[in-house]
Amino acid sequence: MSHSEAGATLPGEAAPPEPAVVDQVAVARLYGEPLFALPQDLYIPPDALEVFLEAFEGPLDLLLYLIRKQNFNILDIPLADVTRQYLAYVEQIRSRNLELASEYLLMAAMLIEIKSRMLLPPKKSADGSEAEDPRAELVRRLVEYEQIKLAAARLDELPMLGRDFLRAQVYIEQALVPRWPEVHADELRQAWREILARARLTAHHTISREQLSVREHMSLVLRRLQGRRFVEFADLFEAGRGVAVLVVTFIAMLELSREALVEVTQAEAFAPIYVRLAYQPS
Repeated sequence: MSHSEAGATLPGEAAPPEPAVVDQVAVARLYGEPLFALPQDLYIPPDALEVFLEAFEGPLDLLLYLIRKQNFNILDIPLADVTRQYLAYVEQIRSRNLELASEYLLMAAMLIEIKSRMLLPPKKSADGSEAEDPRAELVRRLVEYEQIKLAAARLDELPMLGRDFLRAQVYIEQALVPRWPEVHADELRQAWREILARARLTAHHTISREQLSVREHMSLVLRRLQGRRFVEFADLFEAGRGVAVLVVTFIAMLELSREALVEVTQAEAFAPIYVRLAYQPS
């Protein structure tokens, strides 16, 4: 608190004598300007020095706080002590905010009613069983409230989108990179069947023994692709040389694809399949 606030006077009180100015020494500074006399019209709002106690969510929160603070058994609440402390707190908030205290006063009336019922002799029910403890309903509400409060605290500790972290969003221009459709095994199988069907139409029934080399046909396929951008899949096979040559050529092309020496591409679904070299000579 500044010197100017400390010197404030209340209505009805005599104003304190003004301090003597010695050698033009200011008693305070206001907005950087020296102040040689204390003002007599200072007003301090009533709430300026208000002390705030613990904030509670409601009557059940206050009751639970009083019970847990003194380690009372929630199943055997000493209503006399709890009610006395509860009413002391309600009296404090009633003097400041009557509208806020109304909800707490309702719970105070319930506590007094329960205490009065406990002082009366218990009445047995029609079937002769013991009457229910007057505190049972209050205990049930307190237990449920505590469970919900603890669950809410655990949920609040979990990371939340927008509060504890943000989802990263990155824009990537996809149109700049052409993406060719992948050639599936079923499409290769269908293309191979068509080549075999054409080969059977031109097949000769001449039985001969021929030594065929997969490596040799791999070299033949590479030479046929040299200097050409694309070659249609079917153009790599010579149907007139027989099924055996077609099989070896197909195996050679699969081996080249496995070794990443050729690429098998297709412009769109059901379009012709093309083969090209995986590298372009400079």
